[in-house]
Amino acid sequence: MKKYIFITISTFLILFSCNTQEKGNVKNQKNKNKNEYVIAFYNVENLFDIYDDPKKKDDEFTPSGLKMWTKKRYKKKLKDISWVLSNLSDELPAIIGLAEVENIKVLEDLVAEKLLKKGKYKIIHEECSDIRGIDIALMYRSNLFEYISHEKIPILVPTKDGKSRQREILYVKGKFIGSDEIFNIYVNHWKSRRGGKDETEIKRIETAKILKKHTDKIFAKNKDAKIIIMGDLNDEPEDRSVNKELFATNNTKNPEYNEFYNLLYNKSIKGKGTNSRNYKWFMLDNLIVSQALVDEDDFYVKNIEGKIFKNNKILYYNAKANFKVPNKTYGGKNYYGGYSDHLPVYFILKK
Repeated sequence: MKKYIFITISTFLILFSCNTQEKGNVKNQKNKNKNEYVIAFYNVENLFDIYDDPKKKDDEFTPSGLKMWTKKRYKKKLKDISWVLSNLSDELPAIIGLAEVENIKVLEDLVAEKLLKKGKYKIIHEECSDIRGIDIALMYRSNLFEYISHEKIPILVPTKDGKSRQREILYVKGKFIGSDEIFNIYVNHWKSRRGGKDETEIKRIETAKILKKHTDKIFAKNKDAKIIIMGDLNDEPEDRSVNKELFATNNTKNPEYNEFYNLLYNKSIKGKGTNSRNYKWFMLDNLIVSQALVDEDDFYVKNIEGKIFKNNKILYYNAKANFKVPNKTYGGKNYYGGYSDHLPVYFILKK
């Protein structure tokens, strides 16, 4: 009888342990559906380490700086971001584009987090010319995606005094394991609206022109090229830079071969978004694909739509305004301890 009780209790403890694992941990690693891949983008709002880099204006993100950025706060930020990325769907993302990361170290610390570690992520990162030191990067699961090459596309915008250097675009080429199809992936973080939307628009328009010129070279060689454009464009799908210059629309009726499809366009015109100002949503983060990924042939986007991860855990409810906004890490110098001032976006790629 004693032996029977011992076995029962042991079994219960094992089951309890399995059922109380933090959501987004082991369940994500098995790639239950090998024919589906999660493709994500997340502006993580200033993921800085705690050390001063004399080459960057990052002094505020140090323990003695304006924001009193400590190791404890940094560790919490890493844990929070890893929770978000591991809970986008039942599978860890195959590919993740990131904006506002300081350097390779913060990326290495991120992929080492418990919830992401088993994804076996590799990192593609280049130092950008942003004076604050915020970069873009791409992480990919090495057991699902094979890296071929990458480059940093310079963005020089004409001004009255010459040319203004903007944040570069990260261009990555690769293919999914078991396939010979080449994917062209662009990670973006365009000029912000600080200083006024209209006043800064020209810089986003010129960035869009440079990107379109780059993709048109790919289309010239292959009209069925598989292209993914992701990022914080600081413009919405309906704005000129995205809709007209980049030629990313929601058109499904006889589109031109070099006309992109914006997976978040239809959500945007319904008032949904990824960033909030004055209790209004703005779709600043975009997911854009070439026509080859819209047609249900070989690789294609499931349901031809992008998704916004809007879990209550990463939102802050303003009771006075009866409005939920992204729960950000900082508001000026005030530490709120949230996740990011942007919501992550993603889509499911089927094969």
